[in-house]
Amino acid sequence: MTGDVLGYGLVAGLAVLVGLVIGLFVAWLLRGQGGGEAAALKQEMREAFDSAARQSLKDNAEIFLSRTKDQLSPLQRDLDKLEAHLRELEQKREGAYQGLREHLRNLSEAQKELQRTTTTLSQAMRSTRARGQWGEIQLRRLVEMAGLLEHVDFEEQPTAGDARPDMVVRLPNGGILPIDAKVPMNAYLEAVEAGERRVQRERLEEHVVAMRGRIRELGRKGYWDQFERAPQFVVMFVPNEACFSTAFQTDGNLLDYALKRQVIVTSPVSLLALLKAVAYGWQQVQITENARKIADEGKTLYKRLAKVAEHIQDVGAGLEQAFGAYNRLIGSFEVRLLPSARRFEELGIDDVQDLPQPERLEETTRDITAGELQEE
Repeated sequence: MTGDVLGYGLVAGLAVLVGLVIGLFVAWLLRGQGGGEAAALKQEMREAFDSAARQSLKDNAEIFLSRTKDQLSPLQRDLDKLEAHLRELEQKREGAYQGLREHLRNLSEAQKELQRTTTTLSQAMRSTRARGQWGEIQLRRLVEMAGLLEHVDFEEQPTAGDARPDMVVRLPNGGILPIDAKVPMNAYLEAVEAGERRVQRERLEEHVVAMRGRIRELGRKGYWDQFERAPQFVVMFVPNEACFSTAFQTDGNLLDYALKRQVIVTSPVSLLALLKAVAYGWQQVQITENARKIADEGKTLYKRLAKVAEHIQDVGAGLEQAFGAYNRLIGSFEVRLLPSARRFEELGIDDVQDLPQPERLEETTRDITAGELQEE
């Protein structure tokens, strides 16, 4: 197709060149004529030449366009298909971009919501009252997870004198276990947010000081003197594992410090294990109580079986007497009544029916021979 286009251009160029040569030749022939006629003839020749050139170019252009159109039709169809495919791809791309924009918008909103929630939670954790309520809620969740029942296995905020722990857990032996929730987290949160290691170390030391203060304060309450049958220690519950472990990692003597003041510091995991042990103890007590009740019921059942066995023997004795009376009645019937009845037949009475012959009872009752049902 490119060769044809070049051929059409070459033909058009040759036509123009031939026209130019003819024009120059005519101008040379007219050079010797008069100026006015020559100029007029020259003008006519120029106009004719221009008209012929334009017509030739027009015809060539039309031929060129016609042939080009025929040759470019398959290319046009391919271009149309390509355009449709590109349009489809563009629509899909727009849809994908729209979904991506929606996803990014939702992600941005979720990030903002998470940031607001984190800020609110951080502010709440800096409030002593809010932390106290959070610790009490966590403590209640743990006892419920351990399988203990309120007002049966534990009681919240009981009062005994001046003492009022957050919770007391009842022990199987009748004792109680007082528990207090403490959440010293201000210095810990500041340590988490600190960018410099020096500042972080200082805040962690302040956190240990705060933990020691809560331990000392709880040990001075002496719950074991306020509640009857309370052990000689109190449980301090720290509802955050990271806060708990960080304090013990920072100060290796913190456990000894707490034990000397009769305080057992627990995290959610360790307290749950302790409560599970209490719940298991209650299960064993219940099993033991059920076993005792089963043994008592068994004894009562055996006594009642012995009494029923006596009644069975009495019934058997009565049945034997009834058998004897029945057999005696049969003997009297056969010996005394039947002979008299047979005399009616001898006297010729036809309407006398045949009397049935009752049989004697030979079976006797069976005695109870089981030794465990015999009275001693």
